[in-house]
Amino acid sequence: MNIRAITIIAGCLAAFTSASSSAADPLYQKILALDTAMFDAFNHCTDPAELEKHAAFFAEDLESYHDNGGATWTRDAYMKGVRDNVCGKFHRELDVASFRVWPIKDFGAISQGTHRFCHSATTCEGVGQFTMIWREKDGRWQVTRVMSYDHREDHVPAKATTGRARPPVSSNADPRAAS
Repeated sequence: MNIRAITIIAGCLAAFTSASSSAADPLYQKILALDTAMFDAFNHCTDPAELEKHAAFFAEDLESYHDNGGATWTRDAYMKGVRDNVCGKFHRELDVASFRVWPIKDFGAISQGTHRFCHSATTCEGVGQFTMIWREKDGRWQVTRVMSYDHREDHVPAKATTGRARPPVSSNADPRAAS
């Protein structure tokens, strides 16, 4: 075996070890659980209680940046975009294999990954990347910054439904209009 092959194998093993250890990390598990709960509420936001639950995950001074939708500077402005462009139109799915979390000393965490946007229970038509800055204050976690970017078409099968039923969706929504 030559040195190049050994280097490639070592690099692959290091990447695998890093990805495997993050799934066992308590911070990773906490932020993944928060992301899951936040987007469960997002996906059911036609119910006003779920919309309110989704809003509670964000700081009042939230900054949100969307490559196609622009920037908003408050939670209220972001939530108006969710109400107008998301609720009842599509749902979001996380690509868990892409999900990464890093700590921010004395503040919180950064999460990053790929998400898909689905107009039906069987097909996701859009995909994009996201980065979120999470702040922990007095034991409460909230998102202070959101970036949703690199949105593009990508027709893939939707995940199998588990837990709560997906909300009804219309066929004319644009997933690029919201985070």
